[in-house]
Amino acid sequence: MEGSCVFCNIFTEKIIFQNDYAFVVPDKFPQSKGHLLIIPKRHVTTYFDLTAEEKGAMLNLLDQAKIYTDDYHFPNGYNVLINAGEAAGQIVMHAHIHLIPRYGR
Repeated sequence: MEGSCVFCNIFTEKIIFQNDYAFVVPDKFPQSKGHLLIIPKRHVTTYFDLTAEEKGAMLNLLDQAKIYTDDYHFPNGYNVLINAGEAAGQIVMHAHIHLIPRYGR
């Protein structure tokens, strides 16, 4: 873990669920109700720096996060977002996936 990385220093009580390689937490600055982050436990900068096992573990958690959000928030749709690099809008330089519920039509 990197000492100054906010994702490496998340309080364990914020974790909704996890597996051996990654965990799920609510986004601190949600775009909508139920916005979640899927974060690898190992500090890597972008999704493309992850191992195949880490990517698979994160995608499994993405599916679990969708079911969880369906059960608690009843969205009409989702955005799944991965920003890779500052030019792509990545703010925290620790790989992560956004699950953003969308409401409306």
